[in-house]
Amino acid sequence: MSLPIAVGVDGSGESMSAIDWAADEAALRGTGLRLVYASRWQEHRLQAVKPTREAQGEEDRSLLAAAEQRAHTRRPGISTSPEETEDAPVRLLVDVGSDSELLVLGSSALGSASGFIVGSVGQEVVADAKRPVVLVRPGYGEEGPGAGRAERGEIVVGLDVGHGDDGGELLAFAFDFAAKHSAPLHILHTWHGPAFHHREAEVRGERETELAAAVRPYRDKFPQVEVTEDAAPGRPADRLVESAADAALVVVGRRRAAKGSHIGSIAHAVLHHAACPVAVVPHA
Repeated sequence: MSLPIAVGVDGSGESMSAIDWAADEAALRGTGLRLVYASRWQEHRLQAVKPTREAQGEEDRSLLAAAEQRAHTRRPGISTSPEETEDAPVRLLVDVGSDSELLVLGSSALGSASGFIVGSVGQEVVADAKRPVVLVRPGYGEEGPGAGRAERGEIVVGLDVGHGDDGGELLAFAFDFAAKHSAPLHILHTWHGPAFHHREAEVRGERETELAAAVRPYRDKFPQVEVTEDAAPGRPADRLVESAADAALVVVGRRRAAKGSHIGSIAHAVLHHAACPVAVVPHA
């Protein structure tokens, strides 16, 4: 039995876009949608006057009802389960994400020059999550069901093969996602370091060989996925953000060994500046 898709709900416009993305994904996968609200989420908001417990309870129920209606309007017929828990949002979302196929959160726009806000809740959840987390930008799906970027763009994954890590968990996620969406997959490996011009062709050849070896088992497992591999020098974060400009999803990794709010400089940059939804996959 497949695990459900979970989405964090807080009543904001960004979370409504996250509901749209999560509803699309749940419908595609034929699985349930968990609409999760932590009643202590309001502690993260700037409020001049705190509501009474009764008023807050009514607001919470109304918020979840609106979220459920949004999901059913987006994808009629999907199974939804609204869940309210009196807990801090980070702890609740990390726990829920551990029992879900994906955890989906909203991310606020700052503008094309400044990028996006990954708020304190989102960043802490991404840093502690045991399973993939998807951050969705405002405006996703405004053209209606079936018109989201996931229906027409490629899946971009940033892969590091230079430190003995074959990126298996990232590739497994990216290939599976691309296969489910019948989308092309673009695998990008970029390195940045001292420029040894006399060895540039040799280094590129070595990296292309390493990349091909890492990808080959997944090409064999998912022969239906159209794949392109790209190994080139440059700044990894810059190249990923550029490659994701017209993508349906960009996939980056976060090492599980990282503690606290550290999610890695590349993942951090992509989360704040990629225009499309971003999936962060924890890996060994």
